[in-house]
Amino acid sequence: MISTAQKHKKFELTPPQILVLGFAAIILLGTILLTLPFSSADGLPTPVLDALFTATSAACVTGLVVVDTGLHWSLFGKIVIIIMIQVGGLGFMTMSTLFAFVLKKRISLKERLILQEAMNQGSMEGIVRLIRKVLVYSLTIELAGAILFAIRWSFDLGVARGIGYGFFHAISFFNNAGFDLFGAVSGPFTGLTSYADDALVNVVSMALIVLGGLGFVVLSDLLEFKQKRRLSLHSKVVLSASGLLIVLGAIVIFAFEYSNTRTLGPLGWDGKVLASFFQSVSPRTAGANSVDMAGLRQASQLFIIILMFIGASPGSTGGGVKTTTFTVLVGAMIAMIRGKEDIVLFRSRLGKDRILKAITLTMLALFLVMIVTMLLSTTEDHSFLMILFEVTSAFGTVGLSMGLTPDLSTFGKVMIALTMFAGRLGPLTLAYALGPKAEKELYRYPEGKITIG
Repeated sequence: MISTAQKHKKFELTPPQILVLGFAAIILLGTILLTLPFSSADGLPTPVLDALFTATSAACVTGLVVVDTGLHWSLFGKIVIIIMIQVGGLGFMTMSTLFAFVLKKRISLKERLILQEAMNQGSMEGIVRLIRKVLVYSLTIELAGAILFAIRWSFDLGVARGIGYGFFHAISFFNNAGFDLFGAVSGPFTGLTSYADDALVNVVSMALIVLGGLGFVVLSDLLEFKQKRRLSLHSKVVLSASGLLIVLGAIVIFAFEYSNTRTLGPLGWDGKVLASFFQSVSPRTAGANSVDMAGLRQASQLFIIILMFIGASPGSTGGGVKTTTFTVLVGAMIAMIRGKEDIVLFRSRLGKDRILKAITLTMLALFLVMIVTMLLSTTEDHSFLMILFEVTSAFGTVGLSMGLTPDLSTFGKVMIALTMFAGRLGPLTLAYALGPKAEKELYRYPEGKITIG
């Protein structure tokens, strides 16, 4: 006989399952709100699939859109989108913890486990303290960015509109969402192309994107560096990998696009450098663009696909397989070539479990991107590179687009929405949520050998 307690435990949701259902609930609520007539600028109900796609993109902080954000949505619709971006970027558990702090409610063990899963932490130790820091850092950085944007755009758009645009884009860029309102200023789906050589807009945007993409553990380490006088291994890896990818990306894009009349060609020297760095930073899951993605040379588009697949860092507002995963894989390759047994980073040896997790995550991500790309190649009448670009952008929760998303078929919209959902939660979290509960192995098989390579 199975006791009542055993039955209850059997059907108890795991932290990964709660995260999946929580994000699904946020998307459902956002879809309902965005279908309402007063959510659109023309006062007509938005088709359910378009509202679902937009809600998924906002909650998963992606930025891919089937309708122009600045033109299609009313003030109410834009407020719904930016709230979903904030909740989706910081995580619904982080936001619920904020309300618990306000109400002086105790954080239960179950909630701490979910927060640990949501923040991708190895243990529960200090998790509530980390969440407090996340909230303070996020709101402070977003406010600083909003003020700087508002000052700049007040000259072009007027004070009221400049302030509104400042807050919207500060929240969107810090959360690596990529939603922008400039379709209402410079034309549908134009992004920040009219500010490609504007130093203030570029620098503030890149700062918000990078700070949001580093991860809150790294931000905490940096702010406490004066007291501790040291950085954790995680922070060293993230900062090194992020810096290298940004500089390398800017150099590659500058070299490939220098003479391209559709992108960097018409810009002056300063504009070329700014735009190169912006296009290198943005694929790290931010999704904003200051040049036309469709106008890039194919070499640049393929390189940006690689950057989007790598993505941001763990515990951040960004997606992708993460910089640490990429670093572990590169480290494994170097160790194998050099005939070493261990992967050593900054004089620290990595455990085998970290290596296996990096390989598993990368393979799951590759399978997801390739399968969705193959499916869309049969339903969408566009080039393979264009489809791969869009799918990778969805998986990495980036939001950069070569113009395919508005033309997607019904099946295409559903597949891209599902890819955004899987990319935001992470393939491993989704696999844990959908798969059977792991049980401890009672025995091990004898070791066998196969030939590799």
